[in-house]
Amino acid sequence: MNSVTSSQTTAAEGAPRPALSVFDAVMIITGIVIGGGIFALPPAIAGLTGSLDWMLIAWGAGAALTLIGALCYAEMASTFPHAGGDYHFLTRAFGRDLSFLFGWARVTVILPGSIAMLGFVCGDYLTRVLDLGGHSSAVYAALIIVVLTLVNIAGLRQSARAQNLLTAIEVGGLLLVVLAGLLVTAPASAPPATASASGMPAMFGLALVFVLFTFGGWNEAAYISAEVRGGQRAILKALVISILVLTTIYLVFVLALVKGLGFDGLKASKAIGADIMLAAFGPVGEKLIGAMVAVAALTSINATMIVGARNNFALGQDWPLLSFMSKWHGARNAPVVALLAQAAVALLLVAVAAVEKGGVATMVEFTAPVFWGFLVLVGIGFFVLRFRYAHVARPFKVPGYPILPMAFIATCGYLFHSSVTYAHSRNALHWGAYLMIAGLIAWLIARFARRT
Repeated sequence: MNSVTSSQTTAAEGAPRPALSVFDAVMIITGIVIGGGIFALPPAIAGLTGSLDWMLIAWGAGAALTLIGALCYAEMASTFPHAGGDYHFLTRAFGRDLSFLFGWARVTVILPGSIAMLGFVCGDYLTRVLDLGGHSSAVYAALIIVVLTLVNIAGLRQSARAQNLLTAIEVGGLLLVVLAGLLVTAPASAPPATASASGMPAMFGLALVFVLFTFGGWNEAAYISAEVRGGQRAILKALVISILVLTTIYLVFVLALVKGLGFDGLKASKAIGADIMLAAFGPVGEKLIGAMVAVAALTSINATMIVGARNNFALGQDWPLLSFMSKWHGARNAPVVALLAQAAVALLLVAVAAVEKGGVATMVEFTAPVFWGFLVLVGIGFFVLRFRYAHVARPFKVPGYPILPMAFIATCGYLFHSSVTYAHSRNALHWGAYLMIAGLIAWLIARFARRT
């Protein structure tokens, strides 16, 4: 909308309006993606690949697959921009009933659970600075959730500014680790192994799963597609720039770790950030890494709140039973009630985790099969949208159609299979089953409420 009058009308009607720059969107996407994974998984990836060459191939392949997925989402988000993101895509492709189950999983556990667990990460670090008692981490987690929810309720402009600052600090922390790697000389050891003539390592697939985990969260960009300025192709720019920035940061980060720790040292490290910062800057550096991880967690929490509330808002628009979440505050350009509902669920999960150790972690970790299963459906929905809405103009079309979208579906299918296998090995598939049973019950109630 170009005129001031149109913007004011949109705001008055309580609908999302373009208020984010491409830079803001890049910072939100980057803030969601960069989390604890990049500090924890490089040693496992190095061990599974067994050589420097294959490790770099795994990181490159993961980045390429992520970019393919981003291009698919860019076509759908630029054609059907909506605060509902992939929930909206599933609704258009398969109807409200199936998408309700996806929205339900995000509202009840996937997003609030992630917020709660990241709150505990910050709480664990802050407890080392000032212990608040037996449930110190839980108290800190609750306070963080309340404060960041208030920031988001203040308005999209305020939450975006907070996100920009946190992401800048987060990236700065990663670059500090890179600097440490460049300053440290790894202990003398055998030269890094190169790719063997026998071909791909047997565990390369699992290594790729870990790499893709570190890139996880880019798809959340779809939830802000209706709020990025610059036209319908703006979300494409935001996604592509984000993936390129993340790939560059990750590759430089990993190479710095190899330079500072050595390939064998990287494989053996239990805390890569602490090890390399200790070697470069002494005890002060080792303590600083904790603050960096805490900031990374805060950054992800704030970004997850921004996109998560929009999922709640879209679900509330479609289902009268949840219509209380469909209110959009025009002046603040934020779904205030949806934000409050999200915070309430996250605080409830914090309380559960405080009483029963690991409760939230278990719920979040083992909803992965549900998440990847639905993402396979989003990929299939891409083709359904192509055929069902062939008459709709597409500001951007995925190059290499249909090969690239098929590669996206295959990647999600592989991750779905891997997550199911892992959950089964931990005797934890019942968590996903409980979640979907609860969703089916809620769906039946919601269907009844719509008819009455």
